[in-house]
Amino acid sequence: MRSKLRPAHLRWILNLWPPFAAAGIRVTQLADDWRSARVELRMRPWNRNYVGTHFGGSLFAMTDPFWMLMTLQSLGREYIVWDRAGGIDFVKPGRGTVAAEFRLDAEVLDTMRAATAGGERYLHWFETDVVDAGGEVVARVRKQLYVRRKRR
Repeated sequence: MRSKLRPAHLRWILNLWPPFAAAGIRVTQLADDWRSARVELRMRPWNRNYVGTHFGGSLFAMTDPFWMLMTLQSLGREYIVWDRAGGIDFVKPGRGTVAAEFRLDAEVLDTMRAATAGGERYLHWFETDVVDAGGEVVARVRKQLYVRRKRR
């Protein structure tokens, strides 16, 4: 059974959530089927670092919850889904508005279901590029999820 929370409602909540709002992070799209999302980070005086580019913590924060939320909602309540690890590689200075897109493929969900069918844990790495307005990669973010079917 899936959560009764609708994606549009969660998008609204996330956009008002103080850590996102204060950092200039905005969820611009969260698909009705929980399988894709788009997030933007606009440059503001309060989210610049010492040299005038995007603060690295904000670049990581803009990508933080989405793989876990999308996977949890797509698999349903029979599964435990946690963020287990993460990392970020800064490729070039980020200026202006930057964006990240997330797409959760059916094949990945099928792999997770098959790998956890007997109650085993499954670890999966996702990668997301943060790009600037010209489409150039600013940062590459990796997130590892822990997935397991709940014990009955």
